Amino acid sequence: MPPLPLLPLVSHTHADAVVAWRNGEAITVRRFIADARHIAATLPPGRHILNACEDRYHFAVGFAAGIIARRINLLPSTYTPETLRHLAVFAPDTTVLTDGDATGLPLPAMHFPDLPATVANGPCDIPQIEADRLVAWVFTSGSTGTPVPHRKTWGRLVINVRAEGTALGLDPARPATLVGTVPPQHMYGFESTVLVALQSGVAFDAGRPFYPADIAATLARAATPAVLVTTPFHLRSLLGEKVALPPVALVVSATAPLPVALAREAEAAFGSPLLEIYGSTETGQIATRRSATTEEWTLFPDIELQARDNATWASGGHIEQAMPLGDIVEHVDAHRFLLKGRNADLVNIAGKRTSLGWLNQQLLTIPGVTDGCFHLPDDDTDDSAAVVRLAAFAVAPGMDAATLLAALRQRVDPVFLPRPLVLLDALPRNATGKMPRATCETLLAARRESRV
Repeated sequence: MPPLPLLPLVSHTHADAVVAWRNGEAITVRRFIADARHIAATLPPGRHILNACEDRYHFAVGFAAGIIARRINLLPSTYTPETLRHLAVFAPDTTVLTDGDATGLPLPAMHFPDLPATVANGPCDIPQIEADRLVAWVFTSGSTGTPVPHRKTWGRLVINVRAEGTALGLDPARPATLVGTVPPQHMYGFESTVLVALQSGVAFDAGRPFYPADIAATLARAATPAVLVTTPFHLRSLLGEKVALPPVALVVSATAPLPVALAREAEAAFGSPLLEIYGSTETGQIATRRSATTEEWTLFPDIELQARDNATWASGGHIEQAMPLGDIVEHVDAHRFLLKGRNADLVNIAGKRTSLGWLNQQLLTIPGVTDGCFHLPDDDTDDSAAVVRLAAFAVAPGMDAATLLAALRQRVDPVFLPRPLVLLDALPRNATGKMPRATCETLLAARRESRV
């Protein structure tokens, strides 16, 4: 049997190349590998690690340490107690690696150890990993809320993020600094800040700025050229605050549809192109587009889309196995496609059809609305003839519900007007800027209780 192909943990060609920046300190490949080996030697017995470190560098070191120690990383979509209980059943030998508070966790926890103050010079032996080795389980929420595992092997992950690096124009000869507003545990943050840096010869910033002023400050002090890896939610907040923004080489966005107007505003504000990434936890990233200039998505090399079973399936390239997409796709040619909305977002009320995504865009274009989203409530009635009523949540300082509904009535069919329309001081979005269904249902339940 021929030997399995091996791929490096880090692709930087020089041991003293910078792979990360942390609190203004440049961290070299030599230091990163030494730190990962140090953590690997301290890991307790067991095959699985749940890496909950908030510091992006700690997360990256923990992930690399798990690979070196032949552990499998668990990357759930959320860290709720219920999710952790499911993971304890899925992998009962799991240890949580955290640099935060470990109390109250339903799994054994290990606090991220102190790292060595100095690293010896000399040869830097970069670990070589079997391409077919399982290094991570990533989890989607599933239709029942139970985490659904999807395997990720090292070779497929490397193929994926190297293709991303090429699509984004990352150049190891002029290494960029990736500044991410998304957590490293999320598939997008995992691929587009940590893995792409390790495999494209660039560096990542260890922080995770969230507020507009913090994002602007982090970009201003980042080693140039800087690349902002963010979401539509963070972009809208950042541009809405009108803070002074430093020029960057590139803006990258994912996790939710990006309105054309917002893409163009971002390009003007940063003086750089904005590239949007399309993908999912199951498939990884599969396509990019420059949203300010085109609606067409261009597939990564070797990725194929095929229509079957009333869905579009993605396969080839880095995808572990053929997976159905959650979106309605219109093929342009073998390499390009258009998105026509999410399957789960389609709404049919009184014979009229639309999508939650389109309704969200109409809401957000109303002057004075700083954030908002539509929601299709759970059907808790026994009346099959009852007309479904949408709900919406909005942040619109100084505007009352009647005024906002009047503005919406100019944009959408009356059957899609929200009942109720809930005005809030802020939307409780998660770390990637999304409003999970469970959060929307909780908000509606709280409103109903307040009116009893």
